[in-house]
Amino acid sequence: MKRREFLTTTVAASALAGLATASLTASAAERAGARAREYYELRVYRLKAGANNHGLLDAYVEKAAIPALNRLGVKPVGAFTEIDSKDGPALYVLRTYPSLEVFAAATARLSTDPEYQKAGAEYLNSPKANPAFERIDSWLMLAFAALPKLELPAYCRERKPRMFELRTYESHSELKALKKVEMFNAGEIDLMREVGLGPIFYGQALIGSNLPHLTYMVSAENQEAHKKHWDVFKAHPTWDKMKNDPQYADTVSKITTRFLVPTAYSQI
Repeated sequence: MKRREFLTTTVAASALAGLATASLTASAAERAGARAREYYELRVYRLKAGANNHGLLDAYVEKAAIPALNRLGVKPVGAFTEIDSKDGPALYVLRTYPSLEVFAAATARLSTDPEYQKAGAEYLNSPKANPAFERIDSWLMLAFAALPKLELPAYCRERKPRMFELRTYESHSELKALKKVEMFNAGEIDLMREVGLGPIFYGQALIGSNLPHLTYMVSAENQEAHKKHWDVFKAHPTWDKMKNDPQYADTVSKITTRFLVPTAYSQI
């Protein structure tokens, strides 16, 4: 076995080991359904307080990371900044993986990709005295059954002016977290699409901090239109019925909302 193939296989096996037990107990239909759903990695590159210029990081993501990830089948890749940052300057990067195997092998394959290494050399070799970022936070998520693959409204595909709302719902118990996912699958996603909220993705967090939680992204051409869409959603009789259904009571303990805009090179 070649060294590159060995590295890729080893990393993939290690990353998938933690999910092996669950896979064995899942039904054939459940396993087939999971394979049809995408996986998302949300990366947040934290920058030093007061840092307004992150040109090195932008250049790396645009010129090295996105092209290399696309070659692996990881696409689209979104890159965003927060309109009114809550936790200091940061770059939000959403990677769309077609499978867990691709996710598990990505790091090893990037490390042996000469084009990636060349294009990202300055970032990858940044000195300790002047790093490209302060820290990276990362979450791995599984797409919801009701939206198994990321969607791009027309204004995203045509790269028109657009904004995004990233929402995270934390739950006080694992069962309640799953119940909230069920609520989205049972009609909440369809209603959001109906009222124009422009769903992008919905992900159940599998790995990362602040578990259990789910994260999703909706969009609009501007904030005024986005507010109108939310107003229609909140007044809709379908939502009124769902939110008052006892089976969905107490599914969310904390909501975090962030408004984002895409970078010039974002594919979302």
